[in-house]
Amino acid sequence: MRVALFVTCVNDTLFPGTGQAVVTLLRRLGCDVDFPTAQTCCGQMHLNTGYLAEGRRLARHFADVFAGYDAVVVPSGSCAAMVREQYPKLARAASGGHGGHETGGGPVPSGAAGGYEPRAGEPAPPAGESAEAGPRVYELSEFLLDVLGAEDVGAYFPHRVTYHPTCHSLRGLRLGDRPLRLLERVRGLELVPLPESEECCGFGGTFAVKNPAVSAAMCADKVRNIMDTGAEVVCATDNSCLMHIGGTLRRQRTGVRTMHLAEILAATEDPAGTAAAGAARGVAEDVATTAGEDGAATRDDGATTGEDGR
Repeated sequence: MRVALFVTCVNDTLFPGTGQAVVTLLRRLGCDVDFPTAQTCCGQMHLNTGYLAEGRRLARHFADVFAGYDAVVVPSGSCAAMVREQYPKLARAASGGHGGHETGGGPVPSGAAGGYEPRAGEPAPPAGESAEAGPRVYELSEFLLDVLGAEDVGAYFPHRVTYHPTCHSLRGLRLGDRPLRLLERVRGLELVPLPESEECCGFGGTFAVKNPAVSAAMCADKVRNIMDTGAEVVCATDNSCLMHIGGTLRRQRTGVRTMHLAEILAATEDPAGTAAAGAARGVAEDVATTAGEDGAATRDDGATTGEDGR
């Protein structure tokens, strides 16, 4: 099976170990994995903040870059939801259909998709191309279970882990128990339930920038529940949310680590790969935490802020 990795902006710039873990894991399971170097942003933060023309151009580019693959795997519930849920709405709007207020993956901004007109000289918005790309796009746990049928991926991770279901994976993609089923089959791993797990961590991309006090309070609640589990590691499918949570965990010197689902599933009894991924993640979270000392990316209680785009 010819598979493409869409790594996403946050992973590419701050958590490259996650993309490497996805490739390691999928190759271990017999997939031929490509990384198209022309890939860019999915356009989520543009569309969510009203820059529709820019978002449409990125959607068209995504469709062009990933055309021809059997599947596109995304280690992010947020960006997978963007492509799967919002791109078809853009395509329907471009062809004169409705698409401004439908449910699933978050609405297109009010008055946006249905009333969009291309600027002078701008290429026509994506129609069939991006709409067709959507069904081939899978969040990692969906691809492993629904396409490959691989519940036991041969992972080994001897640690106490709790799982945070991020909002887009929970409410947009409706991943359900897929990540939990994968974690339960990891040898050596002790999976402990997270109290009030379905509560948002407070990141929300630009929400954390526009509402920093509310965002920080929400993250403080999430960290309190994580600490109650006694877990060594908190896992999720979106690194943006883990960055937000991790900033608070590290600032409070809790000793609890954050790890993307892909990094745990890629881990084996050879400690080298796991150690490298952990070191890279630590550097990224140090940047997020240190930035808070200047008031740029972290509030006083350690909650990180940033843009949309997991």
